[in-house]
Amino acid sequence: MVPDLPSPCAVALSIVVPVYGSATILPELVQRISAALAADPDLNGRTEAIFVCDASPDDSWRVMQRLAAEYPFLTCLRLRRNVGQHPALLAGLRLATGRVVVTMDDDLQHAPDDIPALYRTVMAGADVCYVRYARQRHATWKRWGSRFNDAAAVWLLGKPKNLYLSSFRALDRVVVDEITRFTGPFVYLDGLILAAAVHIETVALEHHPRREGAGGYGLKKSVALWAAMATGFSIAPLRLSLFLGMAAMAAGSLAAALLIGIWLKGGSVDGSAALIVVASLLAGAQLAGLGFIGEYLGRLSLAVNGKPQYVVAETVGARRRSPSPVAEDQRP
Repeated sequence: MVPDLPSPCAVALSIVVPVYGSATILPELVQRISAALAADPDLNGRTEAIFVCDASPDDSWRVMQRLAAEYPFLTCLRLRRNVGQHPALLAGLRLATGRVVVTMDDDLQHAPDDIPALYRTVMAGADVCYVRYARQRHATWKRWGSRFNDAAAVWLLGKPKNLYLSSFRALDRVVVDEITRFTGPFVYLDGLILAAAVHIETVALEHHPRREGAGGYGLKKSVALWAAMATGFSIAPLRLSLFLGMAAMAAGSLAAALLIGIWLKGGSVDGSAALIVVASLLAGAQLAGLGFIGEYLGRLSLAVNGKPQYVVAETVGARRRSPSPVAEDQRP
């Protein structure tokens, strides 16, 4: 049995799920979560679930309202506009009161039966526990994108090379309290977690196929998430632009020296070709540097002007307070 909960934790475990396009899957998901919790003596009656509807275009919110009335451990939020998985998760994390918080997807690719394993890994002393998969059930482009994102996270965030950043994870209360202090408009949850966690563990579990429909995380959202990681949690792109500029200057200087050498030896030099080569190198370096700087300045401007991470439209279920510090819509 787990020990008594330290104050101010109200429950042993909180489960946070962002919801988008899963109206037909949600009833089975909640039922399976309920069954998994009831079968575990450490978690039965000591768990809450927080579902965040990320402005889903289907009937998800109506289904969530019905489920919140049926299951007393369930609280549901509806966001006014679609903000993406990571800001939606942060909204749920701000409502979570558990000693341990598990985040998972809404499509049953993450099995509710595996939740206790994550919970116990954190209770054994880990700050964070990520799930790793022997086989991923994502589309091919997503698997390759995941590999690229993994390599980028190693470079940009200092992520350990053997750590897979899964959306199925468990967080200790101390880590949750730290990352929910973040108020910037561009949220990359794993960047916040890696900055706050020290002891990170992994467990090997099965990645199940999506029950039906298609996921809401397309190419555009994936690129936006990568940009949030690259420019919101690292200055490495700015350093890269500096190195590119220096490399372009060195290449231009070398090309100029070679042309001068040819001219001094009496050779014929095509001036227009030389100018085009040198100008292209320098212009490319300048544009790359300006692009990185512009991205940083744009994000800084939005942060200074208070762009919200999300806006909560309404809350139903056991706990109805707003996940501050961001805005809550007051209209009926």
